[in-house]
Amino acid sequence: MIAILGLLLCAGFGVRGFAQTSGAECNKFHKSEAASQPATLMAHALELPRSNPNFAAHPLLSYKLDKFTYTIKTSGHESTYSVSDGAETLTLPIAWSFGAEMQTWVLSQNGKFYESRVSYYPAIKGLDITPGDAIKAPRDLVEAMGRELPAQETKSCFGCHATGAVINDKLNLAALKPGVGCEHCHEGATIHAADAVKHNYNSAPASLSALSAENMSKFCGQCHRSFLTVASQRLLGPTDIRFAPFRLALSKCFDGTDARIRCTSCHDPHVDLNREIASYDPKCLACHAPSKKNAGGAVHPEAKVCTVAKFNCAACHMPREPRVDGHVTFTDHFIRVVKTGESYPD
Repeated sequence: MIAILGLLLCAGFGVRGFAQTSGAECNKFHKSEAASQPATLMAHALELPRSNPNFAAHPLLSYKLDKFTYTIKTSGHESTYSVSDGAETLTLPIAWSFGAEMQTWVLSQNGKFYESRVSYYPAIKGLDITPGDAIKAPRDLVEAMGRELPAQETKSCFGCHATGAVINDKLNLAALKPGVGCEHCHEGATIHAADAVKHNYNSAPASLSALSAENMSKFCGQCHRSFLTVASQRLLGPTDIRFAPFRLALSKCFDGTDARIRCTSCHDPHVDLNREIASYDPKCLACHAPSKKNAGGAVHPEAKVCTVAKFNCAACHMPREPRVDGHVTFTDHFIRVVKTGESYPD
């Protein structure tokens, strides 16, 4: 989930339209979640220029690729994206930055949307080619600027990174609320918030905590890619390491019914990502700890007890791997015994 969450070649898939509520409405009844969620990476999955910390820290960024020079310039609350071949320059305003850490920009020209050919990477504090965009050499300034996004892909990208951007399967940027808010996941929150003020709680959205491991994986997979999405669209290979629901489904311990292996068993979407590896040990040991009832076996009858260590489990069994075409690293959610020198397991 990376942890990061930049826009990396959003593959087209259906995203539901979400109505909008305000954080203040949710805060009346869900104070803890409403207080912590705005600080999460998901809440900043899309940034507007005036609130983009990367632009504030780096008002001038430049990068040269082949014969093209790219410049990202910020002045006040306005940021521009320019590409020049030495003879001509194409400059467009940046309205939407996709990603809380690594950032790719979606640009608009003549009614069309483009994914910027270069992106910002925190690891190098600068620009480099957007993952996947080095495949085709640009023929002109427009192609050098970025990759044209098909309509469905545009909807999918805005639908996942913002709230209220897709309504009734139509892109509605006028209603866009940056990032993933309460109503993005809790469908019907608008009606519920209005009713709750009147002490009517019958319209409360269905509890996501009641979802099975399989259904929760599908739910989160709407944006993070489910097994079905990756398999049907053949998004296989080393780049699929960023698709956590898909990678998790490859694990022997994922059977779709055990609540201990649900996405939310390890990740609370209402708080920022916990990067301390040891903090996940209790989750692993919920199944793999020795059990007195099982004559020294694991808590789960089919789970084995690790003979190497009882701490930092994820460091060995969920290795962090750099994406092959970018300056970003992902935690592989394919839980397994990792073998030295093995080819990428898919």
